[in-house]
Amino acid sequence: MENIGLRLIHLRTSKSLSQRKLAKASGVSNATISLIENGRTDPSMGLLKRILESLGVSFAEFFAADSMTDGKYFYGHDELSEISTGPISYLQIGSDLSNSQLQILYERYEPGADTGQSMFSHDAEEGGIIIKGRLEVTVGEQVRTLSAGDAYRFSSKLPHRFRNTGNEDCLIVSACTPPTF
Repeated sequence: MENIGLRLIHLRTSKSLSQRKLAKASGVSNATISLIENGRTDPSMGLLKRILESLGVSFAEFFAADSMTDGKYFYGHDELSEISTGPISYLQIGSDLSNSQLQILYERYEPGADTGQSMFSHDAEEGGIIIKGRLEVTVGEQVRTLSAGDAYRFSSKLPHRFRNTGNEDCLIVSACTPPTF
Protein backbone atom coordinates (compact mmCIF):
# COMPACT_ATOMS: atom_id res chain seq x y z
CA MET A 1 0.00 0.00 0.00
CA GLU A 2 2.79 2.41 0.87
CA ASN A 3 4.36 1.89 -2.57
CA ILE A 4 1.09 2.82 -4.30
CA GLY A 5 0.75 5.88 -2.08
CA LEU A 6 4.30 7.05 -2.74
CA ARG A 7 3.90 6.52 -6.47
CA LEU A 8 0.62 8.46 -6.44
CA ILE A 9 2.20 11.36 -4.54
CA HIS A 10 5.07 11.47 -7.03
CA LEU A 11 2.73 11.36 -10.03
CA ARG A 12 0.32 13.95 -8.60
CA THR A 13 3.08 16.40 -7.66
CA SER A 14 4.84 15.91 -11.03
CA LYS A 15 1.63 17.19 -12.62
CA SER A 16 1.48 20.12 -10.12
CA LEU A 17 -1.84 18.96 -8.69
CA SER A 18 -3.03 19.30 -5.12
CA GLN A 19 -4.90 16.43 -3.48
CA ARG A 20 -8.10 18.48 -3.84
CA LYS A 21 -7.61 19.02 -7.57
CA LEU A 22 -6.89 15.32 -8.10
CA ALA A 23 -9.95 14.40 -6.02
CA LYS A 24 -12.17 16.69 -8.09
CA ALA A 25 -10.74 15.49 -11.43
CA SER A 26 -11.16 11.81 -10.52
CA GLY A 27 -14.50 12.08 -8.71
CA VAL A 28 -12.93 10.61 -5.56
CA SER A 29 -13.07 12.26 -2.15
CA ASN A 30 -10.06 14.24 -0.95
CA ALA A 31 -10.01 12.05 2.18
CA THR A 32 -9.70 8.90 0.04
CA ILE A 33 -6.78 10.38 -1.93
CA SER A 34 -5.10 11.25 1.37
CA LEU A 35 -5.64 7.76 2.80
CA ILE A 36 -4.17 6.14 -0.33
CA GLU A 37 -1.16 8.47 -0.40
CA ASN A 38 -0.46 7.85 3.28
CA GLY A 39 -0.67 4.06 2.83
CA ARG A 40 -3.69 3.79 5.12
CA THR A 41 -6.05 2.17 2.60
CA ASP A 42 -5.69 -0.22 -0.29
CA PRO A 43 -7.66 1.14 -3.28
CA SER A 44 -9.71 -1.25 -5.38
CA MET A 45 -8.53 -1.75 -8.95
CA GLY A 46 -11.54 0.22 -10.22
CA LEU A 47 -10.86 3.15 -7.88
CA LEU A 48 -7.15 3.27 -8.71
CA LYS A 49 -7.94 3.05 -12.43
CA ARG A 50 -10.34 6.01 -12.15
CA ILE A 51 -7.68 8.09 -10.36
CA LEU A 52 -4.99 7.14 -12.88
CA GLU A 53 -7.27 7.88 -15.84
CA SER A 54 -7.83 11.39 -14.51
CA LEU A 55 -4.03 11.77 -14.54
CA GLY A 56 -3.75 10.36 -18.07
CA VAL A 57 -1.74 7.32 -16.91
CA SER A 58 -2.30 3.57 -17.40
CA PHE A 59 -1.62 0.86 -14.80
CA ALA A 60 1.43 -0.20 -16.80
CA GLU A 61 2.87 3.32 -16.77
CA PHE A 62 2.03 3.83 -13.09
CA PHE A 63 3.85 0.69 -11.99
CA ALA A 64 6.74 0.97 -14.48
CA ALA A 65 10.27 1.18 -13.13
CA ASP A 66 12.40 4.21 -13.93
CA SER A 67 14.41 2.51 -16.66
CA MET A 68 14.00 -0.39 -19.04
CA THR A 69 16.47 -3.26 -19.06
CA ASP A 70 17.73 -3.59 -22.64
CA GLY A 71 18.25 -7.08 -23.98
CA LYS A 72 16.24 -8.80 -21.24
CA TYR A 73 14.30 -11.63 -22.86
CA PHE A 74 13.70 -14.12 -20.06
CA TYR A 75 12.15 -13.65 -16.62
CA GLY A 76 12.03 -15.91 -13.59
CA HIS A 77 8.84 -15.85 -11.52
CA ASP A 78 10.58 -13.68 -8.91
CA GLU A 79 11.47 -11.13 -11.62
CA LEU A 80 7.88 -10.36 -12.64
CA SER A 81 6.72 -6.86 -11.69
CA GLU A 82 3.92 -6.90 -9.15
CA ILE A 83 1.43 -4.21 -10.15
CA SER A 84 -1.36 -5.22 -7.78
CA THR A 85 -1.70 -7.30 -4.63
CA GLY A 86 -4.61 -8.41 -2.51
CA PRO A 87 -7.62 -10.45 -3.62
CA ILE A 88 -6.53 -9.76 -7.21
CA SER A 89 -2.84 -10.07 -8.06
CA TYR A 90 -1.27 -8.96 -11.33
CA LEU A 91 2.31 -9.94 -12.17
CA GLN A 92 3.63 -8.23 -15.29
CA ILE A 93 6.44 -9.38 -17.57
CA GLY A 94 8.90 -6.49 -17.57
CA SER A 95 8.69 -3.29 -15.63
CA ASP A 96 8.91 -0.38 -18.07
CA LEU A 97 6.46 -0.83 -20.93
CA SER A 98 6.74 2.73 -22.24
CA ASN A 99 8.38 1.49 -25.48
CA SER A 100 6.35 -1.70 -25.72
CA GLN A 101 3.30 -2.61 -27.74
CA LEU A 102 2.37 -5.57 -25.52
CA GLN A 103 1.59 -6.12 -21.85
CA ILE A 104 1.51 -9.71 -20.57
CA LEU A 105 0.11 -10.49 -17.12
CA TYR A 106 -0.08 -13.52 -14.84
CA GLU A 107 -3.31 -12.89 -12.91
CA ARG A 108 -4.63 -14.47 -9.72
CA TYR A 109 -8.17 -13.89 -8.44
CA GLU A 110 -9.01 -15.23 -4.98
CA PRO A 111 -12.50 -16.76 -4.56
CA GLY A 112 -15.06 -13.94 -4.70
CA ALA A 113 -12.51 -11.39 -5.97
CA ASP A 114 -14.07 -8.82 -8.28
CA THR A 115 -12.63 -5.91 -10.25
CA GLY A 116 -15.57 -3.87 -8.93
CA GLN A 117 -18.98 -2.63 -9.99
CA SER A 118 -17.38 0.11 -12.13
CA MET A 119 -16.53 -1.50 -15.43
CA PHE A 120 -13.09 -0.93 -17.02
CA SER A 121 -12.69 0.68 -20.40
CA HIS A 122 -9.44 1.65 -22.13
CA ASP A 123 -8.03 2.00 -25.63
CA ALA A 124 -6.58 -1.44 -26.36
CA GLU A 125 -7.36 -5.06 -27.19
CA GLU A 126 -7.01 -7.78 -24.58
CA GLY A 127 -7.30 -11.49 -24.26
CA GLY A 128 -6.52 -14.25 -21.84
CA ILE A 129 -6.62 -17.96 -21.15
CA ILE A 130 -7.96 -19.40 -17.90
CA ILE A 131 -5.30 -21.73 -16.49
CA LYS A 132 -7.13 -22.79 -13.31
CA GLY A 133 -10.47 -22.06 -11.66
CA ARG A 134 -13.52 -20.14 -12.89
CA LEU A 135 -13.92 -16.52 -13.96
CA GLU A 136 -17.05 -14.60 -14.80
CA VAL A 137 -16.21 -12.14 -17.58
CA THR A 138 -18.58 -9.31 -18.46
CA VAL A 139 -18.06 -7.47 -21.74
CA GLY A 140 -20.73 -4.89 -22.45
CA GLU A 141 -24.02 -6.71 -21.90
CA GLN A 142 -22.55 -10.19 -22.38
CA VAL A 143 -21.66 -12.31 -19.36
CA ARG A 144 -19.91 -15.67 -19.51
CA THR A 145 -18.34 -17.90 -16.85
CA LEU A 146 -15.12 -19.40 -18.14
CA SER A 147 -13.22 -22.42 -16.79
CA ALA A 148 -9.70 -23.78 -17.22
CA GLY A 149 -8.82 -23.94 -20.92
CA ASP A 150 -11.44 -21.34 -21.93
CA ALA A 151 -10.35 -17.96 -23.27
CA TYR A 152 -11.56 -14.44 -23.98
CA ARG A 153 -10.59 -11.68 -26.41
CA PHE A 154 -12.25 -8.30 -26.96
CA SER A 155 -11.76 -4.61 -27.62
CA SER A 156 -10.95 -3.03 -24.27
CA LYS A 157 -12.94 0.02 -25.35
CA LEU A 158 -16.00 -2.04 -24.39
CA PRO A 159 -16.89 -1.77 -20.69
CA HIS A 160 -15.72 -4.95 -18.93
CA ARG A 161 -15.14 -6.55 -15.54
CA PHE A 162 -13.93 -9.82 -14.05
CA ARG A 163 -15.12 -11.85 -11.04
CA ASN A 164 -14.04 -15.20 -9.58
CA THR A 165 -17.26 -17.13 -9.02
CA GLY A 166 -15.51 -20.34 -7.96
CA ASN A 167 -14.26 -21.60 -4.60
CA GLU A 168 -10.56 -21.75 -5.59
CA ASP A 169 -8.05 -19.25 -6.93
CA CYS A 170 -8.48 -18.46 -10.60
CA LEU A 171 -5.23 -18.18 -12.59
CA ILE A 172 -5.05 -16.45 -15.96
CA VAL A 173 -2.38 -15.52 -18.45
CA SER A 174 -3.51 -12.39 -20.29
CA ALA A 175 -2.23 -9.88 -22.80
CA CYS A 176 -3.13 -6.28 -23.58
CA THR A 177 -1.99 -4.36 -26.64
CA PRO A 178 -1.02 -1.61 -26.46
CA PRO A 179 -0.28 -1.73 -22.72
CA THR A 180 -3.02 0.61 -21.49
CA PHE A 181 -4.18 -1.37 -18.47
